[in-house]
Amino acid sequence: MKRILALSVLCLAFGAQAQTALPTSQAKKDLVNKILTLQQPDVEMLAKNLAQEPAGRMLQEAGRVLQSQVAEDKRDAVARSLEASARKYVDEAVPLVRERALKLAPSTIGTSLEERFTEEELKGLIAWLESPTFKKYQQVAPEIQRNFMQKLVADARPVIEPKLKALEENVRATLLSTGAGAPPAAATPAGKAPAKAASK
Repeated sequence: MKRILALSVLCLAFGAQAQTALPTSQAKKDLVNKILTLQQPDVEMLAKNLAQEPAGRMLQEAGRVLQSQVAEDKRDAVARSLEASARKYVDEAVPLVRERALKLAPSTIGTSLEERFTEEELKGLIAWLESPTFKKYQQVAPEIQRNFMQKLVADARPVIEPKLKALEENVRATLLSTGAGAPPAAATPAGKAPAKAASK
């Protein structure tokens, strides 16, 4: 995914100035295909994350309901059942989304590269994607991102928490005034990074 983001930055840096599509040759198509091959693991990861994200959200919401509305002696069994359902969904959804992502990549990413990059720029992009420096960056990027997110959460929590509590009280009051009942408790403010769905 980080390669996709990096590729997007490069597209802006190298290709944004192109107002019209650049000519396409077979050599250029071959270079684009090589980039798509280099990007394939990242396209697949992006598809996986996209497919898993709704299940992760649902499990988070279900966890809050479990704590507040399910008898303690039944929570473990219900939690296991919910996790099994989420795993089944992920096992079925991920291949479907991955297949569609790989099918769309040539006509979206590939077309953009063909239209906005010259052959020389594509060669430079391939050299960068294959470079030891970029590969090292790929290895350390998750840790850098994790450290950043932890610091951001700690730094933002004091200013976000009161606003989130005010929003929760407003939502609760609005729902109670309509007779709809109380909503589940809000998530931890500026909390942890979004939970990942089961079976990654």
